[in-house]
Amino acid sequence: MPVNESSAPSHFIRNIIKEDLRTGKFGGRVHTRFPPEPNGYLHIGHAKSICLNFGLAEEFGGKCNLRFDDTNPVKEEEEYTRSIMEDVRWLGFDWEDRLYFASDYFEQLYRWAIELIKKGKAYVCDLSAEQIREYRGTLTEPGKESPYRNRSVEENLDLFERMKAGEFPDGSRTLRAKIDMASPNLNLRDPVMYRILHATHHRTGDKWCIYPMYDWAHGQSDSIEGITHSICTLEFEDHRPLYDWFLDELEVYHPQQIEFARLNLTYTVMSKRMLLELVQEGHVESWDDPRMPTISGLRRRGYTPESIRDFAERIGVAKKESMIDLALLEHCLRDDLNKRAHRVMAVLHPLKVVIENYPEGEVEELDAVNNPEDPSMGTRKIPFSRVLYIEQDDFREDPPRKYFRLSPGKEVRLRYAYIIKCVDVVKDEQGKIVEVRCTYDPETKSGTGKTQRRVKGTLHWVSARHAFEAEVRLYDRLFSVPDPAGDKEGKGFKEFLNPESLVTINSAKLEPGLKYAKPDEYYQFERIGYFCVDGKDSKDGAPVFNRTVPLRDTWAKIEKTAAGKQPRGV
Repeated sequence: MPVNESSAPSHFIRNIIKEDLRTGKFGGRVHTRFPPEPNGYLHIGHAKSICLNFGLAEEFGGKCNLRFDDTNPVKEEEEYTRSIMEDVRWLGFDWEDRLYFASDYFEQLYRWAIELIKKGKAYVCDLSAEQIREYRGTLTEPGKESPYRNRSVEENLDLFERMKAGEFPDGSRTLRAKIDMASPNLNLRDPVMYRILHATHHRTGDKWCIYPMYDWAHGQSDSIEGITHSICTLEFEDHRPLYDWFLDELEVYHPQQIEFARLNLTYTVMSKRMLLELVQEGHVESWDDPRMPTISGLRRRGYTPESIRDFAERIGVAKKESMIDLALLEHCLRDDLNKRAHRVMAVLHPLKVVIENYPEGEVEELDAVNNPEDPSMGTRKIPFSRVLYIEQDDFREDPPRKYFRLSPGKEVRLRYAYIIKCVDVVKDEQGKIVEVRCTYDPETKSGTGKTQRRVKGTLHWVSARHAFEAEVRLYDRLFSVPDPAGDKEGKGFKEFLNPESLVTINSAKLEPGLKYAKPDEYYQFERIGYFCVDGKDSKDGAPVFNRTVPLRDTWAKIEKTAAGKQPRGV
């Protein structure tokens, strides 16, 4: 089987697979799977798992299945199934013809349950869910056997068949595995395999009214599909002995389960319950709100699949839980967008500038570079005229020390244009500056080859006559503290929502060429940040721009500082 040589740093799962291939385990096969439950939208933590499972299969010339764990019809919807498939494809992965559902195996799982009953390894229990929890015991005390544990095989078979036939109400009976109520592993204390649930399934309709628990369906689904390396997050480590017990008792093919630490990211939450609360209570617009850590939210915000795959590779795979700095994810995005985003000029808080000695009515077409990192992206023409807009923050009537932007009597260069000098200001009745009067030096045009005077400040601008107004949304981190879910003072995570996570500007002035920007196109607004066209709210000729990430790269600064502290030669 061909293996793609990877230049990425190795990790323990990659090393396990390499060793299995060396020894011929699983006949030299590598077959993974990504098994989401269709009860919500995928988030950045799932993206790590997607990249790991599909990435390892691709690296080692193997296969990766997409399998939906659709064992709970009450919480699952077709909408979630579609969104998950879209997310996996968007990240750049393809399951080819290997799309599966746990519901595909309901009949086989039922037959296997019958087999365990006949072996005396499963029984029908009449305890309620609350009673089962009470009988289960604790970490320090053994559990207590159900009074129904020793029913005969014949009675269990009869009751289980009647459960399947719909004879009993929800919650009245369960099928449980008969293992060990004194086991130190609580998962082995006669776990529930089936519960009665009279609910319509989005794929099987009303065919079933008993549904398998995840712990019963998980390992057997992997076995049916011939999975070699069943990669799970750490919370399933204590469940592995149960999966092993089921597979051993059934005497079927046995995949190898490997656990790794799930992704924890600063300034966000990963719990589906918490994310659902944010949506249902209106703290965010929807599951694809650009402040959400969902893949659809990240996509709408302007994240690229390449940046997310790069992030997943950089953080690696570990056995110990840790918190990853959001700044690293943002750094991966900047690193990608720096190479692909068009540089453009936009003024978010416009201040009018009139160039007094520039001819009225005249318009110049100036050359502007689309991306200095990629000359093949060429140049564009931008209009220059007598009246311009600059950012309000780029002018100070009484500037502080080392202020190198525009102020009375001072000069700055306009990007791709001329050097201008402030000669006067115009104020309204309240004393607010509403206009800056300047002169320009026609001998200082950028790119003319003439003698260039040097000035310390360079400002971005747009021509007032040609600019168009657009809505610009400045997105920031959703929470104001690094670990909103881990607060030790008893506050709820919603207490830490950042009130400045979205600031909307309705009258930004943009280059005229941006008027027909298309959804999912990427731009760097010079000196401001990276932006993309919102794919949900934009219209032809009226794009809405989302700030993906500011220009300031705190992670690069952290890396540089850390590198500077390394001993010489390291």
